[in-house]
Amino acid sequence: MKAAEACAQAAGELTLDHFGGILTAERKDDGTPVTAADRAAELLIRKTIAGRFPGHGIMGEEFGESNPGARVRWIVDPIDGTRSFMRGVPLYGVLIGIEIDQAPAVGVAHFPALRETVSAALGLGCHWNGRPARVSGTESVAQATVLTTALEGAARPPRDTGFARLAGRAALARTWGDCYGHALVATGRADAMVDPVLASWDAAPLLTIVTEAGGRFTDVTGRATVHGGSGVSTNGILHDEVLATLAAGG
Repeated sequence: MKAAEACAQAAGELTLDHFGGILTAERKDDGTPVTAADRAAELLIRKTIAGRFPGHGIMGEEFGESNPGARVRWIVDPIDGTRSFMRGVPLYGVLIGIEIDQAPAVGVAHFPALRETVSAALGLGCHWNGRPARVSGTESVAQATVLTTALEGAARPPRDTGFARLAGRAALARTWGDCYGHALVATGRADAMVDPVLASWDAAPLLTIVTEAGGRFTDVTGRATVHGGSGVSTNGILHDEVLATLAAGG
């Protein structure tokens, strides 16, 4: 976990060299943007991992997989929230998850522009800037703050997960999106976060972070996995109600 924190923070400092103005980007084959900062940050993380843990595998958003089949695999998203980053919005993050024998074991979400780091390791709890982090005690959706990355993604087929229903029943609904929404849940500042589309590198640290903070992280069908293509973080108390609301009439 400490090594992952150091990698994320070093990469985060690199991204800050590019942050603050409106940036241009290339389009990848899937239509998503990528900047020079995304690539440079991932290369820095890869170099650090390879130097310290040469037998470990790495899967990254920008440069694919190396050393496949390794018992320990690092999963890296150098800038989660590239569109926010490109506009100078500070809610982007550097994400690192570590799997051991294909099971999530370490998660780090670092937010360079906010100077926040949320990290966790299996059995060691979750920490927010070094302090213990816990989910909220909110007991019903009617009392809850619920989040999603983008309303247009959550409300249109085929990505419709019923977020409009959930938002209509909640006390507050906002789009503090991408990885920051999940970090807000893990630190008790929000109660549920819904991501209808989530790649493995987007989700990799989240299951460990949210679970070790006392909450639950699953895909929209309720599977506790970072490879389900979607993600729902809650304080645990609300999880079944949130999933049922998302699925109702879907």
